[in-house]
Amino acid sequence: MKKLAVLFCLFASCCAAYSFDFFKKDYREENSDYIYGVHKQDEKDRYKKEKMDVDPSGFMTVEEYEMLSAPVDKTQIDTEIPKIKTPSDMKYVPQPSYKIVRYNNPPGSPEISLRGNFHKNRMQNAQGITSPDYSIMVYPAIYYYPGSAGVATDLFVIPLKEGATPLQKIQKAHVMHRNPEPILSTDTSIKDKYIFRTLTPIDFSYDGTKLLVKEKVGSSLDGIWETNAIVYDFETKTSYKLFELRDAIIYYWKVYKNLDLGDKRWDIYPLGFDLMSPYRVVAAAYAYTGDKPVYLGTWSIDSKGTQTRLVSFSEKDVRVSMNGYKIIKDGSITPAILEAEERQLKAAEKALKEKEKAEKRAEMDEIKARHKTNAKQLKEQHEAESTEFRYRGKVEGSTTQNDIIEQYNEEKVLRDLKEEQKNDTKLLKELEKEERQLQKEVRSNTNINESSSNTRP
Repeated sequence: MKKLAVLFCLFASCCAAYSFDFFKKDYREENSDYIYGVHKQDEKDRYKKEKMDVDPSGFMTVEEYEMLSAPVDKTQIDTEIPKIKTPSDMKYVPQPSYKIVRYNNPPGSPEISLRGNFHKNRMQNAQGITSPDYSIMVYPAIYYYPGSAGVATDLFVIPLKEGATPLQKIQKAHVMHRNPEPILSTDTSIKDKYIFRTLTPIDFSYDGTKLLVKEKVGSSLDGIWETNAIVYDFETKTSYKLFELRDAIIYYWKVYKNLDLGDKRWDIYPLGFDLMSPYRVVAAAYAYTGDKPVYLGTWSIDSKGTQTRLVSFSEKDVRVSMNGYKIIKDGSITPAILEAEERQLKAAEKALKEKEKAEKRAEMDEIKARHKTNAKQLKEQHEAESTEFRYRGKVEGSTTQNDIIEQYNEEKVLRDLKEEQKNDTKLLKELEKEERQLQKEVRSNTNINESSSNTRP
């Protein structure tokens, strides 16, 4: 009995050792299994990430977060103006319509109108003027400094977009698209309290190369001190303040009328560019008497300030061109048009929602199909590698070292040939199946035609 027990133990240990060696994998196969597991997990993570990216959320890696958080130069970005979507079930109120009119009509009339909350907001964008060719818009930005109760102004240029009607160009103009640097600026000194300095565009020249601006300087306690005419040249990017105009008016009334305007309160009103001399600026002068202003004549000066002329002492003899544009409200859109737009908007919203759902569903299907394809390829590649390792193990375990490579190559050729024959057989069966299906459809169509011909009278 003891001998039988010893023999049984030896047999069991041999079987265990043999089975362990039989099922033990080669280190290369174990490495292949490990790599397959890593790639499989990567594919699962990628699939999960792509599904979550369909509806963006806060789930992201540290690298993605740092990339999105990187500083960006906003001046180099073409930012779209945010649009507020109007729901189709909104009850519409009459919407205003707009039209284009001359900006400087009547001549010299443009003024800056400050809103009631200007001192609270400390900034306001005023009415802009559009060039004659609808290429740019110039508007003043007014600033309030509470420390000195002072006011300053900058003039900015907004390039208007191409490919739209003139009215659409003006309506789409937005401060987000303005050039970063102003073309004109007033003094921003806060030493003197209650001082205001404003810039008001008056008009463009007929060709849009020059812009007439009036600068008002004064105090919020005792009114306007003086008004200056400034001409900005868009070709040379320079401006010229026409001091010579005021000097010429003072000189004329001092020499020819024996009236010293230096002791009086008077001012000029830039009216625009001369209709007959396109680059000459026309301005009217008035003296304040406390009752009715005294007319000091209409004067003109060239854009460089080299020559000043007395045009007339009659206010009716002024001929000023009007070149710039602006938009104003022109009534309201009829309710029938608004109702039609509401119906169209409802239909568009419904179609858009259906389209978005279909696109999202198609995207999810594409992601799922791509994931299945990748997973299948990984599995097939891993199975092929495992098969190769098993064949290689058989060869290495059954032959000498010199015959390993030769026998392995022979068996590999046979396996490849067998696999190719298998694929050819599968393809042939698919072709035969398609041919049978086609013949079946042809017979069906033939029977239908025969039956229809037999039923004819």
